[in-house]
Amino acid sequence: MAPTSSPSPEAPAPASRWAMLAVLCASLLLVAMDATILNVALPSLIKDLRPGPLEQLWIIDIYGLVLGGLLVTSGALSDRYGRKLLFLGGFVLFGVASVLAATAHSSWQLISGRVLLGIGGAMVMPSTLSLIRNIFTDARERALAIGIWAAVAGAGACVGPLVGGVLVERFGWAAAFWVNVPVVVVTVVVGLRLLPEYRAPQAGGLDWPGAGLSIVGVVALAWGIKHIAKGGTAPEDLAALLLGVLLLALFARRQLGLADPLLDVRLFGHGPFLAAALATLLAMLAIGAALFLLSLWLQYVHGYSPSQAGLRTLPSALATLAGALASPWAMHHAGVRTVLAVGLSALAAGFLLLALTPQPTGYPVVAVVLALLGLGDGLAVTASASVLVSSVPPQRAGQAGAVSETCYELGVGLGVALLGSIHGAVFTDRMTGLPLSGGDLTTAQGSVGGAVEIADRTGGTTGHQILATARRAFDSALTTSSCVSAGMVAAVTVLAVWLVPRGFRVTGGH
Repeated sequence: MAPTSSPSPEAPAPASRWAMLAVLCASLLLVAMDATILNVALPSLIKDLRPGPLEQLWIIDIYGLVLGGLLVTSGALSDRYGRKLLFLGGFVLFGVASVLAATAHSSWQLISGRVLLGIGGAMVMPSTLSLIRNIFTDARERALAIGIWAAVAGAGACVGPLVGGVLVERFGWAAAFWVNVPVVVVTVVVGLRLLPEYRAPQAGGLDWPGAGLSIVGVVALAWGIKHIAKGGTAPEDLAALLLGVLLLALFARRQLGLADPLLDVRLFGHGPFLAAALATLLAMLAIGAALFLLSLWLQYVHGYSPSQAGLRTLPSALATLAGALASPWAMHHAGVRTVLAVGLSALAAGFLLLALTPQPTGYPVVAVVLALLGLGDGLAVTASASVLVSSVPPQRAGQAGAVSETCYELGVGLGVALLGSIHGAVFTDRMTGLPLSGGDLTTAQGSVGGAVEIADRTGGTTGHQILATARRAFDSALTTSSCVSAGMVAAVTVLAVWLVPRGFRVTGGH
């Protein structure tokens, strides 16, 4: 049986509330940064560990996929056994996993470390949003707190390449993980003293069969999407995709029959809730893929160092911060539907600009694209989080946090997996006419990093030809993936406007 407790205590004093938010945001910043911090470290990492093309994708996106698969279970655990307990336990694991990843001597050790980082992050992230739901009981104050939370989450994903670039250039790729350790230590010590514990009285224990269905279902679905998008038509790839769909359908059916479900799937029948979940998923899918691909573009196509590449992603971080902080004011004055529509439209416009710009693409255009993506991300994700949290009673805040964070992290992971794989397939298709054969040809066609490695080793006229072909192929693939992104975001924009009633406002919840 799950432990029970009295209802949540009264909200803490104002000064304490904002101090608690600072602790939660410090942890969230690290977890969000880790979704993108390796983007600029990838060239250095490739040179050191020599991962293959598929291993490269796994190193980047396994973190988000594991995290996304575990968030529903973690949200339910936090509701039942205590949000502070899960938050601090997850952050300790996050620190241990950072050490494992930082000391990796092989691709698979690094991937293992990223898996543990995902587990720790899954324990942390729903707890941050659910604690905010309990700490801030006033709707207006909570909207501001969620705006700050979303600003940190979005800016963390965008600042990851900048921080990663500086650290990698000075200390090597392992520094991208070592930086987590001191922040973990300080946050855990302060959190033990400052954060209150909240747990909701529940009728029964955790639905472990349902947890298994959700975890395996999400991972199988992501695996199938990844491999099919890459061009794989093997029976096992199709089987994984179908298995994921089947298991998630069984999970939803099981939850409908439970008095105390892991996830109340009936919430998705509420138009604004469904719109908010889809907006978060698509916003993060788009920006996660864009940051990954544009970080590679800055380094491989334009030859910037990791820190220079990271600095050039700053427009996205600044625009995300502005959008997230402006979102509570905008929701109050213009309503949720308008904010979601404007945010998603900005994302679609950014991708459309990138797709329609004549090749070769220049950085000034990319800077505008990054700003549009950041602004759209900040507006859409903040509005969505406010809708999700306000749609559930306080005792189910962990579920709302899980839905928000599942969409957030799964979006980042699937963005790299789906759009990164589409980009990779087009890149390979465009890498023709090379004076190479055998393993060198396979390596050059497999990824832009592989092409640069072969070009450097070959040198001379042949090396220049390989580089020129790789740069044209990368630009062409970027145009294709941007078209796909713009289409997906435009479709969700229309759906969100249709699902959210005119005049809908975020309230204090139940």
